[in-house]
Amino acid sequence: MQSKNYRPNVIDFEASGFGIHSYPIEVGVILSNGLKYCSLISPAPEWRHWDEKAEVIHGISRDKLLEYGKPITTVAEELNQFLRDQTVYSDCWVVDKPWMLELFYQSGFTPKFSISALEMILNESQMSIWSKIKQDVIKEFALTRHRASVDALIIQETFARTRLMCLSVNII
Repeated sequence: MQSKNYRPNVIDFEASGFGIHSYPIEVGVILSNGLKYCSLISPAPEWRHWDEKAEVIHGISRDKLLEYGKPITTVAEELNQFLRDQTVYSDCWVVDKPWMLELFYQSGFTPKFSISALEMILNESQMSIWSKIKQDVIKEFALTRHRASVDALIIQETFARTRLMCLSVNII
């Protein structure tokens, strides 16, 4: 049984756009013990799609990726080392998992961890208060950057608070 202060491992990706041709440009992870990993990802040569609307949201330019991004193989290796044999949860699994798979496909590595939808560990009571609590977390922490590591922290903290609230009224 999970403790009342349980915090899941959380992963989040930022991407070059919103459609089928988009690819991961940044990954952020926060583990249940508070350890964090974050990296910009240098685009593979065939990753050319770029959506300026996405850039406005995450604030990462393609030039910044080319200058500061780590090679795909390095990011895949580091993720495997950091997450080996663990499950990480995503609040947007439907896009984060394909981006993770694309990263690993391009690297030639196999993920040594699994990624699952956050909804798999949320109950209905948590879901019903999620949006409000998430906004409270963003406001309290003054987190205005839309970046992978910040988003992972927000998701984890929102999970912990909704879980604690539901436990305190015996909903879980």
